[in-house]
Amino acid sequence: MTSTAQAPQPGARTAHPEHLGHVIFIAAAAAMGGFLFGYDSSVINGAVEAIRGRYDIGSAALAQVIAIALIGCAIGAATAGRIADRIGRIRCMQIAAVLFTISAVGSALPFALWDLAFWRIVGGFAIGMASVIGPAYIAEVAPPAYRGRLGSFQQAAIVVGIAISQLVNWGILNAADGKQRGHLMGLEAWQVMLGVMVVPAVLYGLLSFAIPESPRFLISVGRRDRAREILAEVEGDIDFDARITEIEHAMKREEKSGFRDLLGGSFFFKPIVWVGIGLSVFQQFVGINVAFYYSSTLWQSVGVNPSDSFFYSFTTSIINIVGTVIAMIFVDRIGRRPLALIGSVGMAVGLALEAWAFSHHLVDGKLPAAQGWTALIAAHVFVLFFALSWGVVVWVMLGEMFPNKIRAAALGVAASAQWIANWAITASFPSLADWNLSVTYVIYAVFAALSIPFVLRFVRETKGKALEEMG
Repeated sequence: MTSTAQAPQPGARTAHPEHLGHVIFIAAAAAMGGFLFGYDSSVINGAVEAIRGRYDIGSAALAQVIAIALIGCAIGAATAGRIADRIGRIRCMQIAAVLFTISAVGSALPFALWDLAFWRIVGGFAIGMASVIGPAYIAEVAPPAYRGRLGSFQQAAIVVGIAISQLVNWGILNAADGKQRGHLMGLEAWQVMLGVMVVPAVLYGLLSFAIPESPRFLISVGRRDRAREILAEVEGDIDFDARITEIEHAMKREEKSGFRDLLGGSFFFKPIVWVGIGLSVFQQFVGINVAFYYSSTLWQSVGVNPSDSFFYSFTTSIINIVGTVIAMIFVDRIGRRPLALIGSVGMAVGLALEAWAFSHHLVDGKLPAAQGWTALIAAHVFVLFFALSWGVVVWVMLGEMFPNKIRAAALGVAASAQWIANWAITASFPSLADWNLSVTYVIYAVFAALSIPFVLRFVRETKGKALEEMG
């Protein structure tokens, strides 16, 4: 095969303007997996109370149905890398798109509770795959000069997916006269909410046919000519032979770390691994996913009508987007640790105010006006400070903080800890809220406060340091 690019210029490492638009399209298409990640994670928020009523189940069983998707997430994330190395990044995306589509249809048309739980696991597996493949593919395709900005597409797509799912849920609820179990298109409203995910899932699958395979994967399977063509598309006028040789050398230098490489020290794992686990656990134990899985239920439990509760869930998602943009702007300017500390203080204050508001008795099934407004504002403050700090910082630090020799394995353990912590919070919230909603938020506030000394004592700044400096 022959390249259609102009004569290469050795040393050129940035995409020319005519190539940059194509690269942005490729990154945006790959980030659709992140959009589905966010959409699928959050869309269940609109169906929680309807599922409780449809199947007449208690809080404990309801929590398991909601949280069970996280089991699929963990499995999908753990296996996606190996699948992608065998069949390619694009094929892996296509598999995830098919699983997303099947899950959406199955979740919308369940004939029993266990059936719904099964489709939740299938969707979770697709989420896990998308959470790994999207960032990896973008990093491998993006020109080095634009890798950081294009890599941020994944996180941006996730928070946009969360927001869109809440907006769609709100629109469907209003179309069903404000009833989650109201009939719409021959189904109950909550079923339509879950089924609408077919649209972005199919779009993700179609877009995967419009973007090229990763040059890195092609080189790994001996398809150098095709890799050269794709490099010409995304990087423009470069020395193709030198670039391919560089990729091959980088692949040979990569450390293949295993679980045994993480062992050491007085407490089973090496100290740096425990720091990574701690970051992951604190990120989840502040209760952030309660805001995305259960916010509609939470507001309805303190007297807010369903339509307004769905709208508040949407506004929270918008705040999440704003906070994420702030983090993307400042994470390389003021550093990871300062941003994490700012976030911890803000989250602790927001959660403490929520705990105070929810400690008051309901009057005619509602919180008193002062406490109701305090709870609403505090919830938005909490999400804002999480998004501008721990929501982004943890993932940045986990990718940077480990030594080269153990980076892959350590990141896997930390990510697994995050899924487990996510499951623990998601599965426990309904029962805890039934027991004492205020104390539940006190617990989350305590974890937010404890994250401050944790960061000060154990977390090192990684801003401006080369990965080779981590030891």
